[in-house]
Amino acid sequence: MKNWAGNVEYSTDDIRHPTSTAEVSAIVAAASGPVKALGSRHSFSTIADTEGTLVALDLLAGEPSLQSGDDGVPVSVRVGAGSTYAQVGRYLAGQGLALPNLASLPHISVAGAIQTGTHGSGVRNGSLASSVLALEIVRADGQVVTVSEHDADFAASVVGLGAVGIVTAVTLRVQPHFQISQYVHEGLSWAAALAHWPAIMSSGYSVSVFTTFQGENTHQVWSKRRLDVDGPEFDLAALGATEATVALHPLPGVAADSVTEQLREPGPWNERLAHFRSEFQPSHGEEIQSEYLIPAEHAVAAITALRAIGDRIAPLLHISELRSVAADTAWLSPSYARDSLAIHFTWKPLPAEILAVLPLIEHTLEPFAPRPHWGKVSTMSPAGLRRAYPRLGDFAAHVRRVDPAGRFENAYLKRVLPHD
Repeated sequence: MKNWAGNVEYSTDDIRHPTSTAEVSAIVAAASGPVKALGSRHSFSTIADTEGTLVALDLLAGEPSLQSGDDGVPVSVRVGAGSTYAQVGRYLAGQGLALPNLASLPHISVAGAIQTGTHGSGVRNGSLASSVLALEIVRADGQVVTVSEHDADFAASVVGLGAVGIVTAVTLRVQPHFQISQYVHEGLSWAAALAHWPAIMSSGYSVSVFTTFQGENTHQVWSKRRLDVDGPEFDLAALGATEATVALHPLPGVAADSVTEQLREPGPWNERLAHFRSEFQPSHGEEIQSEYLIPAEHAVAAITALRAIGDRIAPLLHISELRSVAADTAWLSPSYARDSLAIHFTWKPLPAEILAVLPLIEHTLEPFAPRPHWGKVSTMSPAGLRRAYPRLGDFAAHVRRVDPAGRFENAYLKRVLPHD
């Protein structure tokens, strides 16, 4: 079996599909070798690979359940780890509720996205992990534990890389339902974009800038404005950009059937915050992805540095996306303790060429302290990862405490985690 994009072939044929936490516990307790959880198979790295047993979470969805405060108002929702954000979004919207944000794809599983540090966009919006209130985890001995936001282990567990156990349920903070209006501009010059970068990125609830890092203009600017809280609109047309009058896909030459509603048509949060509709194949399909997050204050300098090597990047790209992510507290979140610019690369399926250019990109971004996304392809060394993630050593020590025999270890974790 392969991942969604086809660039990772899993190293085992022992794939289980439990339907309950009790089944997961029994599988883990009885396993004679390593065990790994498998979500929606959207990781482009080998983070979920194993030569032992893969525990697929696709049947661990079930009906979400709401929890209310003392006043009877819902404050959280408990969902199965295999639930997708599309499923959770539909349920919450039907209850008049919402999550604060979504990633670009609603197809991804809740647990897998959180465990790898996945995020959406918005200067006030943290990663998907920042909405987590509690995790239900099956430990290496099959014991089921709940780790909540008030526990000492929480910050080490939320973005846990699948190393601290198998997450079987997640409790997420909810808020009242809201609506989003989405629209796209083309032809914004880099000179104007960089001169007004903070204002542009904070001009909507969620803003994305698409580029190939070549030429004098950005490719597209996607603005998602929340109707109940966003202030005055930033006038991109005054900077020379042109607002699109037809729906656009972010990848050049690709039909827009799969993208969420644009052209300023208001709609529910769960049908606008993601870039792609859940009923369509997401993005391009034949692709590889990389992503690096840097401190937001270095955005203009980092973009300028990448444009200087655009001739090396662009021939391998489908498109690159630039987004803002607010700081959070999960130790291994790429936006841990710092507001960030996320620099995302959607590559053509050219693995050898991509592995050859990534060291150049990482070297170019090195002055800006880049943190690679755990579920995407990078070539950063273990020493580089330790510099990038200041709590990586603490996390590794936590893993050794909760999984001393290395039941959830795999080749990926052996490479990226410190062993001292």
